[in-house]
Formats: sequence, C-alpha cells, structure tokens
Amino acid sequence: MKLKISLVSLLLTFVAVTFAQEAKTYTENAGFKNAFKYNSPGSNWFIQLGAGVQMLGAEGFNHAFFDTKQLSLAPTLAIGKWYSPWLGVRLKGEGLKLYSFPSAPGGVTDFNLKQEDTYYAAHFDLLWNVSNFWGRYNAKRFFSFIPYVGLGAYYRESSNQQLPGFDVWQGELAGPSIHAGLMFQFRLSNRVGIHIDLAGMAVDDYFNRIIFVSESHSIGRFEGVASATGGFTFNLGKTYFEVVQPMDQGLVDDLNSKINQLRAENELLSRRPESCPPCPPAVVTPCPPVVSAPPAVTFDPSVVMFRISSAVIDANQQVNIYKTAQFVKNSGQKIKVVGYADKATGTNAQNLKLSEKRAKAVAQALTTKYGIPSDKIVVEWKGDAEQPFKENNWNRVVIMNAQ
Repeated sequence: MKLKISLVSLLLTFVAVTFAQEAKTYTENAGFKNAFKYNSPGSNWFIQLGAGVQMLGAEGFNHAFFDTKQLSLAPTLAIGKWYSPWLGVRLKGEGLKLYSFPSAPGGVTDFNLKQEDTYYAAHFDLLWNVSNFWGRYNAKRFFSFIPYVGLGAYYRESSNQQLPGFDVWQGELAGPSIHAGLMFQFRLSNRVGIHIDLAGMAVDDYFNRIIFVSESHSIGRFEGVASATGGFTFNLGKTYFEVVQPMDQGLVDDLNSKINQLRAENELLSRRPESCPPCPPAVVTPCPPVVSAPPAVTFDPSVVMFRISSAVIDANQQVNIYKTAQFVKNSGQKIKVVGYADKATGTNAQNLKLSEKRAKAVAQALTTKYGIPSDKIVVEWKGDAEQPFKENNWNRVVIMNAQ
C-alpha cells in the first residue's frame, strides 16, 4: 500500500512539473503580453562588427553638410545582451577620421580647406526591439526593428593643423555624448545575423575645434556626427527566450492537493508497526455481553493550496475545507488551521502577514460557510519560518490537522 501511494505521488508530481515547465519559443500573442522563463546570465549575448560611413555636422559647414567629400570610414564594435525579447543593452565603440570643409560666416565653402580630426567614442545604449514587443514573439523572426538611445563619452585627439582665417583650438578634448539611432536586424541563423545601424551622436560645440561668433552665426549648443553602418551580429550562449504557456491553475491546484494528501497518508502509514508481537494463548472465559463502541473517527491532514501572493481560496479547494468541516461535526474534535508561505516570494514580514491572512480565510470559511463553531478551530500562522514541503510552490498552503 505504501509503495502504491508513493508511485501515484511521483506520477502526479511528474504531471504537475510537466505542466509548469511547458514552454515554447514562439507565441500567437503580442510579445509584451507573454511571460518568459528566466535565462541564465550567460545567455542572449551578442557581438556586432560593422563598418560604414560617417559625417560631421557643425555650424559653419552649412554649405557642405551633405557633400560626399565629408564622408569618412566608420568602423564599429559592440557587445550587448538581451534581458527579454524586447529589452537589451549594448556597449558600442566607434571613431577614426572626420573630414570637414569650413566656410567663413556668410561665405562660400572652400573645398581646398580640408579639416581632419580623429576621435573615439564609446556609449552605453538601451535597445528596444519593437518587432518583438508589439508583434508575435518568434525566436526565428527574420526582421527586427530596434530603435535605441544611449549616453557615452568621446575623446578627440589634438591637431596642429592650421586653418587660415579661423581661430582653431589645437589641443585634445574629451566630453560627454548623447546617442540615438535605428537598427535593422536580419536573422540568417541562430548564431549569425546582419544589421544596419543609422546613428547620430550629439557632442558639445568645441568638438570641431571652431566656434563661430557673428551676426549670422551664433554659438551652437551642439555639434554632431551622423553615421550609417552595417555588419554582422554574432549571438552567444542561448539565443532565444522560452514563452511560458498559460496553464490551468485549477488543474495544478487539484494535482498539488492530491499529492499533499497522498504524502500525508504515506506519512501515517510509515508510522504503523510492520508486524504485531506474538499474542499469548487465548483463555476462553465466559464474558458479559460487550456493547460495541462507535468506530473512532480518524482524520488525515488536509491542505488548501493558494496562488502566489494570494489569500483568496479557489473554488476547487473548497472540497478539502468541506471534508474538514464534516470531520469536526462527526467527531466533535477541534481542528488546527496553520498558514504558510513560500520562501522564494516576498520578505519574512510579508510572508508572515500573508500566511496569517490565508489561515484566517480558511477558518472563516469553516465557520461562515460550513457552520463550525469558532471555539472548535485553532488558528496559527508560520510565514516562511517553516516549510512543510521541499517543493517551494507547495508551501503556499494552509494545513488542517485534528487537535
């Protein structure tokens, strides 16, 4: 009998765990409506290698701002991590040469007057995958649209270049930078993708080493670098997120209740002696008629399962409260109602208060719904100081025992 109960308990445990762990890498719902399993710290990392063109934008360059002579090579290197299918971070580096052709205030751009500057910038970006947020999450999505914003810093090397007619700052310079951009990601495989990055960097007015002050050119607050780059994205570790499928909480609660009842019965069976000692020979003597006493009413511990952070009794748990009420009515014994909370959720103080609410909710159901006098109920609560079960989720319970 004991072995049978153990086997049934293991089977029910397996079914409950199977329901709880079922997950997919796609969903029919919009991404933000889904819950995702936690991925390990080593999962969902990526490295990006890219190159393209960049161009300086600053006051005094209005006549040549869109001229291709200002374009220069823009290599990029980035490393990042996705914390969810739609939220990630990235550390990106870029830089090298910038070309510009200043013009005197109100004058014509002199393309023979070429200014060269070398800079390096690094910035920390916050990435938002709009496709995964608003669209249906699919780990094999081919295209993703990812806007981002970031903060960083730049370093511009010193230069001894002289520009006739301009007061040029020749020393090195460093300062903060603001970044924003749009990234278009194309998936080739689980490990490799192609990205196109349209980016902008805003810096202070000294970045191009020239400040114009005149009637037609006021001091600019910001200068900037615009870039268009493309390259490869290499995904590291686990490359997808698992969607936790909605489950029938009532079914899980029923399974947990049955498991807990079987565990209690198993515990009671284990306390019974394996065999009885040999009895002495019976002495046959006439006995007066014996009036049989009514059979003793026994009661196995009964449990009421609760959802996470809740003290509301689900309808499918009422059967255990009803069974306990019937025992009290038939036996006249008192019942002890003890509330618990799991350790993995909330603080000790919160869990103590939650276990109190759970125990009192069950006691109130016994009195108001099933007519059990309050003096027949002893109410206690343990919070998470005691964990009656090894499985963390099972400790969101109230356990009822005969006094």
